[in-house]
Amino acid sequence: MAATRLELNLMRLLSRCEALAAERRDPEEWRLEKYVAALEDMLRELKKQASKPAPELLNEYSRKVDFLKGLLEAEKLSSSTEKALANQFLAPGRTPTTTKERTPATKTVHLQTKARCTGKMRSELLGTVCFGAAASLLLFYRLSLVAFGGCLAPDEKQSAVELDAVLQHHQDMQEKLAEEMLSLARSLKNNTLAAQNVIKQDNQTLSHSLRMADQNFEKLKDESDRLEQHAKKSVNWLLWIMLIVVCFIFISMILFIRIFPKLK
Repeated sequence: MAATRLELNLMRLLSRCEALAAERRDPEEWRLEKYVAALEDMLRELKKQASKPAPELLNEYSRKVDFLKGLLEAEKLSSSTEKALANQFLAPGRTPTTTKERTPATKTVHLQTKARCTGKMRSELLGTVCFGAAASLLLFYRLSLVAFGGCLAPDEKQSAVELDAVLQHHQDMQEKLAEEMLSLARSLKNNTLAAQNVIKQDNQTLSHSLRMADQNFEKLKDESDRLEQHAKKSVNWLLWIMLIVVCFIFISMILFIRIFPKLK
């Protein structure tokens, strides 16, 4: 079935949104959010049409629109760990939107977003390590200032106060990052356990289905053998009955000829 005008407009706008999502955007960029909202409206209208596409194609459109919507929501999060966790559960499209694409654009956007979030987390971790080294130096300097505090000028004391504030700020950042990492680890652990339970239940269901299929196959085979034997028996009885009828007719004709001679 040929695509309707609404479906063609949806595909064009979806391709444009995928291209915008692949670019590095400014925080004040508003076009993608408006485009995704328009995509949702167009998708709802497409589902209401009488000549709507196949259910598989509609599900693929919905999957891509939900991915773009989730991507925008993940970008609004504050910390990079939360962004990485949100991007981890996004589901990109399975098929290309246009014929020019070799791989789905949403899948490429998903990989790029995950790489950016991972890079930011790595930068924060490396920055935390550098902050820790700087904090150690600052602590040593601070202890030196405390030891020789009586010999310091007012400007040097002011510098010591500022260094204390910087040290406290770095320590707070380290604690916050450690808490975020622990929260991320707990979430990943819970999600892994949940996925493991689901896979285990699916394996049990599949094993039960396979056993039932084997049992049904054996029963079907037994019934087929019985039916074949029954068909063979029926054919044998029918053949004997036909032979008996033919012999009876032949003998009856002979007797009829003997009893009633030919008229002269």
